[in-house]
Amino acid sequence: FAGDKGLDGYSKKKYVCKLLFIFLLGHDIDFGHMEAVNLLSSNKYTEKQIGYLFISVLVNSNSELIRLINNAIKNDLSSRNPTFMNLSLHCIANVGSREMAEAFAADIPRILVAGDTMDSVKQSAALCLLRLNRTSPDLVPMGEWTSRVVHLLNDQHLGVVTAATSLITTLAQKNPEEFKTSVSLAVARLSRIVTSASTDLQDYTYYFVPAPWLSVKLLRLLQCYPPPEDAAIRGRLTECLETILNKAQEPPKSKKVQHSNAKNAVLFEAISLIIHHDSEPNLLVRACNQLGQFLQHRETNLRYLALESMCTLASSEFSHEAVKTHIETVINALKTERDVSVRQRAVDLLYAMCDRSNAQQIVAEMLNYLETADYSIREEIVLKVAILAEKYAVDYTWYVDTILNLIRIAGDYVSEEVWYRVIQIVINRDDVQGYAAKTVFEALQAPACHENLVKVGGYILGEFGNLIAGDPRSSPLVQFDLLHSKFHLCSVPTRALLLSTYIKFINLFPEIKGTVQGVLRSDSQLKNADVELQQRAVEYLRLSCIASTDILATVLEEMPPFPERESSILAKLKEKKGPGGLVPDMEEGRKERSTDVNGGMEPVSVSNNAKTTTPSPSADLLGLGSAPSLNSAPPPASGASLLVDVFSENSGSPTALAPADENFSRFVCKNNGVLFENQLLQIGLKSEFRQNLGRMYIFYGNKTSTQFLSFSSSVMCPDSLTSHLNVHTKPVDPTVDGGAQVQQILNIECVSDFMEAPVLSIQFRYGGTLQNIAVKLPITLNKFFQPTEMSAQDFFQRWKQLSAPQQEVQKIFKAKHSMDTEVTKAKIIGFGVALLDRVDPNPSNFVGAGVLHTKSTQVGCLLRLEPNTQAQMYRLTLRTSRDTVSQRLCELLCDQF
Repeated sequence: FAGDKGLDGYSKKKYVCKLLFIFLLGHDIDFGHMEAVNLLSSNKYTEKQIGYLFISVLVNSNSELIRLINNAIKNDLSSRNPTFMNLSLHCIANVGSREMAEAFAADIPRILVAGDTMDSVKQSAALCLLRLNRTSPDLVPMGEWTSRVVHLLNDQHLGVVTAATSLITTLAQKNPEEFKTSVSLAVARLSRIVTSASTDLQDYTYYFVPAPWLSVKLLRLLQCYPPPEDAAIRGRLTECLETILNKAQEPPKSKKVQHSNAKNAVLFEAISLIIHHDSEPNLLVRACNQLGQFLQHRETNLRYLALESMCTLASSEFSHEAVKTHIETVINALKTERDVSVRQRAVDLLYAMCDRSNAQQIVAEMLNYLETADYSIREEIVLKVAILAEKYAVDYTWYVDTILNLIRIAGDYVSEEVWYRVIQIVINRDDVQGYAAKTVFEALQAPACHENLVKVGGYILGEFGNLIAGDPRSSPLVQFDLLHSKFHLCSVPTRALLLSTYIKFINLFPEIKGTVQGVLRSDSQLKNADVELQQRAVEYLRLSCIASTDILATVLEEMPPFPERESSILAKLKEKKGPGGLVPDMEEGRKERSTDVNGGMEPVSVSNNAKTTTPSPSADLLGLGSAPSLNSAPPPASGASLLVDVFSENSGSPTALAPADENFSRFVCKNNGVLFENQLLQIGLKSEFRQNLGRMYIFYGNKTSTQFLSFSSSVMCPDSLTSHLNVHTKPVDPTVDGGAQVQQILNIECVSDFMEAPVLSIQFRYGGTLQNIAVKLPITLNKFFQPTEMSAQDFFQRWKQLSAPQQEVQKIFKAKHSMDTEVTKAKIIGFGVALLDRVDPNPSNFVGAGVLHTKSTQVGCLLRLEPNTQAQMYRLTLRTSRDTVSQRLCELLCDQF
């Protein structure tokens, strides 16, 4: 370049090409860039093309030549020569840097919508704008161009329409409201394509399929929106979808694979739209039947796609029954498919189509398949079998048998969450405890037992071994010898659990106390190298020697029922599948609700953060989990899915007008849980309070597969509350994706004591319909308590000082719940006051003290609760320095007992 100044354009082009080739071979090129830039100013297409090609490949955004390059591109964009304009647009899109976006983002929309722009340039401009929007969305100004870009869907040139549809789809996903006018135009264009003869679209017909790429893109654009509200547009779209389904039934017009691929691409995208709208039962059933035909197709990819789409169809109440008719075909696929990914989709579909009518058949088939399943999917199958067995268990003996069989077949893949859950269910159901003890005892007699079976057996026999001890074949000594025979084969955590079982045996079976103490006293235990085992052995041995029978019975009493919370197995499966990986639970949608294992309900969780944690009344010696919630409410009368929380209730209608307050009282003594739930939305709370300030995290969970649009929430305070309570809300995301959740934070300040509660008002669009939900927020006066420890002398001295008639409120009322001492204690502590021991002369009475913090003042509070178990009555006495506070606290606390 430098030696001969007389190089012509052809020679420059040739040498730049050689440099480009050298670069592609892997060598660094640090010269010749300027010659490539000079080629951009040439008027010959071939020279300009090589210049742009060199720049697209070699020049980065930090290059010193970028200004010269931008000027050359700007000149070409304004040249009105369509060939040069296309070259420059391709270069902008290929480089796609932020500098390019800053320089040209304002010019490209103008070129795109200009009336005199050539069709080929419009195509390039639309795709270039799409590229810049993906790399630098904040720099692409679409507001003023929106309507004109949308109207490109009416363009006569199908290439322009195809490019514009790609652009509009991406923009609509981010700003659906701005581009909602595209729905009617997309439906009109799709209708023209679907109903046209192949000769009408001759240039865009691919192997007898009219404009397949454009059809797929239009169908994908329509999936950004709910079904059209306009009846005419909706009818036209339904007609299009029916036509696509009808064409799928016609004999193929060509035997070539390109024809079937194009035809099936449009069909599957149409089915995706039908599933997304989930509003036309006829279309859903037809789509299901069409997919059913593909389940036995010789093409593996079609079978895979059919199984995947049917998983989603199984979640619709309209098509669930139609999907179930293909159960035998899916089971056969599970047994015969050679491709592991197809078998995995078959497992997913069996899981999705399972309900009470076919649960036992599906679980049995999954267990059979598990023995030969690919190692990569065994853990997931184990989790699904465990969930289905629990969820649809009518006879819990079948559930116990299933899980033990699961451990036998695939013990290495049974996570802790699975066997934890078995223990929780057995402990919470009296009717299955004896059967479980007998079954695990028999299972442990096998010469080779998986360690997870030893854990389950150790826990259950330690709790309920006495239920089978009457049989000489399972006498206490036989049970102990059987468990101890497995001891030396187990890992340290399992040995620790077995030691806890042994100390429980001393309480259950005093006749084998000497034998158990002998094992605990052995050097292998007392001098064990593992500090945990050594400590357990020493402490348990000492406990068994010095404690009386009564103390032992108290310390080692049977584990109380576990609190209801999100199934840890379901949480594990969600974590394994990732966000959006689980098929929505249609058992809820169809309201075929089953009574929970514990008579309560446990939520399809809004968030892991929303789990309820409560103090434990007794130690969990086996380390399995927390003891029961002491302030849990009694089981609701109507059950729900097995995987639904004890605090969740199903609302009958998706639209609530009056504030929902059925769960309000449950939050008086707790801060976390599910506040509201219906078929569409679940609202979970997590709160924390300190003195007169509080913070509340609200989790909105979309239970559907459809996006919530225009989502907004606000907190409304009655006029009588505004001067007493300040609530500041942070804005919430306006769109909530299907199966996702969003969080909102509320900051709360108590200015002075108050009586009423604020109302949370939620609005969003679902399926084209505006939903309004109002829920009473559990912000109550007692949340601003700080517990106060006091001696008996200080308490009664203060009690006497608050003796004025207006300072005391007393109420005698009938007990609504069982009068359990531990539960009562926990509720008083949850109410916010300090529970004072050994203050009241009567040990069965409860006494508490606390200080209510507001911005303006502090109010001391003393309470005394006197239970009469014979009459099933309570007397509650509250004394505070302010009569309105006494009255309100009394109202709140009375509802809890």
